[in-house]
Amino acid sequence: MITYSALTTITGEDPAYALAEAIEGLEPEPTGIGVFEIEDGSGLWEVAAYFMDRPDAGALAVLSALYDAKPFNISEIPEQDWVSKVQRELSPVQAGRFFVYGTHDADKVPADKIPLLIDAAMAFGTGHHGTTKGCLEAFDKLLTDGFAGKNILDVGCGTAVLAMAAAKVLPDTVLASDIDPTAVEVAQANVVSNGLQDRVNCVVAAGFGAPVLKDSAPYDLIFANILKAPLIGLAPDMGANIANGGYAILSGILNEQADEVIAVYAQNGFNLIERHVIVDWTTLILGKVSSK
Repeated sequence: MITYSALTTITGEDPAYALAEAIEGLEPEPTGIGVFEIEDGSGLWEVAAYFMDRPDAGALAVLSALYDAKPFNISEIPEQDWVSKVQRELSPVQAGRFFVYGTHDADKVPADKIPLLIDAAMAFGTGHHGTTKGCLEAFDKLLTDGFAGKNILDVGCGTAVLAMAAAKVLPDTVLASDIDPTAVEVAQANVVSNGLQDRVNCVVAAGFGAPVLKDSAPYDLIFANILKAPLIGLAPDMGANIANGGYAILSGILNEQADEVIAVYAQNGFNLIERHVIVDWTTLILGKVSSK
């Protein structure tokens, strides 16, 4: 399956992040966005977006003009080449009690860590990105603080690494959903590779309107590692579908976006418990306020 990247450069950190936020609203929407400083003293920043479908070149041209960026370079990414490259370059990642690794590093799993086997595939969430690592570390903190919830959901699950982490340490079945059928196929394959096929249920679902998600509510914990715009859009449904006293672990949030996300969730019955920053990305632990 061919996927696509769109790459540009722009002067200044703030304009780079503003452009990245604007890209979130494109159709087709990106599956991932990265913002990186070019460390050559030029002041240039690189903005890269990744798409499952060919991006709208005209819309990207408008954005580059509006934000005074270089024209986007749109490239095809052959699946086989991408997978091989990632498998060669990704090293194992430790996140709290969890250890994320590929089959090529199976001999490196520490005896005292909980292993999560994730091979490179066409879905995000290998553990190397600050958002996924942040979610695993946030979950590890909740567990250390005594969390033992029974009803867990991973929304926008990608590789299902977060759902599998929950299934590895908690006794009940975990639900993992994604709007993208390809991601769900990848998630299911990972679940089988980790021997969790009876513990993680992977489904194609768009938001909480899907019967399987609605019927399983309320949840003690929901992971949502997506992007700011869909996180804000999901806030009312999160408030309605998380049990009082339950938690949300949210990521895919650029550091400067975190306050806005926190404010919107506060309006929907959540308190901020902790924010965790890894480079450019913030992960939030939010608690659902118990009703009196």
